[in-house]
Amino acid sequence: MELEGLALLNRLRQIAILIGAAGVAASFAAEEAPGWLREASTCKIPNYDAKVPGVVLLRETRTVVEESGRIVVSTREALKVLSREGRADAYASQIYEAGNSKVRDVKAWMIAPSGELLKLGKEAAYDKAVTNNDTYNDIRVRGIEGRNKADPGSVFGFEIVSEDRALFSQFEWYLQTRLPVLLSRRVLTLPAGWRAESVTYNQPEIRPSLEGSTYTWETRDLPFVEPEPSSPHLFSLVPRVAVTYYPPAGGSSVAPVFGSWQDVSRWVTSITEAQAQPDDALAAKARAITANSKTELERIQSIGWFVQGVKYVSIQIGVGRGGGYRPQPAADVLSKEYGDCKDKATLMRALLKAVGISSYLVVIYSSDRSYVREGWPSPQQFNHAIVAVKVSEETKASAVVQHPVLGRLLLFDPTNGSTPAGDLPGYEQNSPALIAAGSQGDLVRTPETPPSANVSEREIHAALDADGKLTATLSEVFSGQSAAVERGVYNSRGLPEFRKVIENWISLGAKGATISKVVPSDAFLQGRFRLEAEFEAPGYAQIRAGRLMIFKPAIVGRRQSISFTEPKRSYPVLLNAAAFNEKIRIQLPAAFKVDELPDAQKLDTPFGKYVSSCEVKDGELFFARSLEIRSATVPADRYQAVREFFERIRSVEQTPVVLVRQ
Repeated sequence: MELEGLALLNRLRQIAILIGAAGVAASFAAEEAPGWLREASTCKIPNYDAKVPGVVLLRETRTVVEESGRIVVSTREALKVLSREGRADAYASQIYEAGNSKVRDVKAWMIAPSGELLKLGKEAAYDKAVTNNDTYNDIRVRGIEGRNKADPGSVFGFEIVSEDRALFSQFEWYLQTRLPVLLSRRVLTLPAGWRAESVTYNQPEIRPSLEGSTYTWETRDLPFVEPEPSSPHLFSLVPRVAVTYYPPAGGSSVAPVFGSWQDVSRWVTSITEAQAQPDDALAAKARAITANSKTELERIQSIGWFVQGVKYVSIQIGVGRGGGYRPQPAADVLSKEYGDCKDKATLMRALLKAVGISSYLVVIYSSDRSYVREGWPSPQQFNHAIVAVKVSEETKASAVVQHPVLGRLLLFDPTNGSTPAGDLPGYEQNSPALIAAGSQGDLVRTPETPPSANVSEREIHAALDADGKLTATLSEVFSGQSAAVERGVYNSRGLPEFRKVIENWISLGAKGATISKVVPSDAFLQGRFRLEAEFEAPGYAQIRAGRLMIFKPAIVGRRQSISFTEPKRSYPVLLNAAAFNEKIRIQLPAAFKVDELPDAQKLDTPFGKYVSSCEVKDGELFFARSLEIRSATVPADRYQAVREFFERIRSVEQTPVVLVRQ
């Protein structure tokens, strides 16, 4: 997932060390592999399933914190490649920030299945920006590639030593990614007299051993994390240790220490509030944007629409000194016409302030509503910035929350170009978020819209001729997040590619269809997206023995379908609220009469409801179906109920109508 806006350097470093995905310094391989790597390479490997591409034999990170705030991190890892797919993980990498941190050393080795040591040196090294399209970026990645030499049975190992300055008195460590791990160890050495506290997420508590001022967290035999559809994000599944360290009583720390969410709110507010002040040019722009707005919500939507149009560009400057959290001044964002998520949120706040509307910066973890944990107050738990707009009772919208102190607040994401003000992207709903309002700020849970707010309403009028050719017109109106999904596809691909998407979708249901018309239209501020299509499908209905005509009344599938094919599951199923209603009217050929119709169906479960009916009247077939999916996190032990629900729906919609020649 791309980090939008809040360039959380600490998180990037952790993920980089964890999966080799972001940054690293390259030195040259030594002539001999170190003893720890040779020892790790002899570990007995469990009998994994053939789908497991590799196994981490050892993952160890040692962090030394000095009173001056300097941090030295040493990481070593050994990976055994089990299949060709496992080659992808055979590389070493480390994030560094130019001018503020450095990589002292990186060494990498490859032990072939024969036991031969392969050198990894200059030819395998690289040094590049973390994100290629950043306009400003002090954050770089240097590394050594081993993937092209990692045959199955090889062991890839590396050592990295880096140096940095503490941004917070906190660490967050993932103990694995998707691959199984035989031994994962984290070691923290603090100055004498300092102490650390930790919490473990996604597995039972890992209690550290303590020797002097050195803490060690260790776990073994972590299983493979197999990707599953509609499952929680990887980092909400794998073990995570969150650590906060403190100086002795009466002592001080050069990095902020957070004991509560109010502490985090005060810190975020202190580095963001001054950036949201409007100047004369910005105030004039705000007045022009809202000149034709008549209501409070219209003013917010007009400003939101403008800010959503500002180009998104990630800006990584001075991250290690708080720059990853501090937005650019709003006036600069307006004049440059680009910014990242926190810059766009800050511009939005300044424009609102210029027309007399108060607002607050909000930080949130985008794309995973289960990631942020209330028990560990830390800005490191967030990767995105949005806005909370103070509104009166006049404004009615699904994205409004009632804060006990700050009052009614409308949450809005000015970076997401598919969701208008008044609604909230589905991946940010029902999620913990921090309102940065000084000492009044706190963690809140974002609102969640019901299925009826994210509905798609479809009508199809069609006719079958005596040869089985279907001629149809389709009209579908999407609302809420259903509209946002369609709008996102259309905006990202443009009309020609969007037309191809629709043609392919129609052809899946009506094979061989010729599409003569695809017309999308967008009512953005009303939260609706409309699709009109016309098509013909020769042979849609099959003629059997010259006298039977057989066809499915459900002509095309839902635009956003859910399917579960695996018989078993390890992780919960995440379902987002949505609804679908369809009415189909098909003129039947006069030479045929009805022989068989699908039975009416009604399914009702805690997570979803489905109803269908089919009848013939005056030579026309009327087929109706509706599906309501309720927002839910269904435990893995209830997976069969979810799977059976969607399989029943699929079975119903595959049941044909049978006509017989009169």
